[in-house]
Amino acid sequence: MTVPRSVPAWSRWLACALLALSAALPAAAQSPAPVEDVDYVVIEGGTPWQPLDGHVEVVEVFSYGCIHCFHFQPMIDAWLARQPRDVRVTYLPAVFTAGDPFARAFFAAQSLGIDKRTHAAVFDAVHKTGQLPRSGASLDALAAFYAAHGAPSQAAFKTAMTSAQTEERLNAAQAFARRSGLQGTPTLIINGRYRVQAGTLGDALTIADQLIARERVRP
Repeated sequence: MTVPRSVPAWSRWLACALLALSAALPAAAQSPAPVEDVDYVVIEGGTPWQPLDGHVEVVEVFSYGCIHCFHFQPMIDAWLARQPRDVRVTYLPAVFTAGDPFARAFFAAQSLGIDKRTHAAVFDAVHKTGQLPRSGASLDALAAFYAAHGAPSQAAFKTAMTSAQTEERLNAAQAFARRSGLQGTPTLIINGRYRVQAGTLGDALTIADQLIARERVRP
């Protein structure tokens, strides 16, 4: 921005200060306010997946077989790195069928404490290397894959996939998706209260920022 020299010094200073302030503001603050039923949907009676006092929960409902989720993963990782400590992002697999093998494997990995190290690896195995199919992966194939990525053994991982704890998590995830009105993946759900719906993946993150800011000041 160039300010004519004929303009008083205080005006030039003010113009430069406003320009600097604008550049420093987050993108969400400079974007139009999100519109209900266009940019997001209010979930009637919605509750967070895993409430935590003092935190705003952002759930990304994803599917390992979804190419859009694969493209979204590095974006949401970069976005997460910029978030303050009061924002908690949780990855939650979409359970489209009761025995969804990828969702089952995710919860098994979570129970074994290896979900963070295997999350991106599974996406790569499906969409980059073709090591795993987009759908219909067998429990044996998944057990072999996770055993090569930190699980104690194929047998241990298969046991975790078929455990009562995994069954409970599958049922809970399916219920959460149902009450949230899930229509596809990836989907961001803010504090169990708002379901983001955006035209682009980048817009989804901008809308999420705005809804997070709204939740911080909500009584």
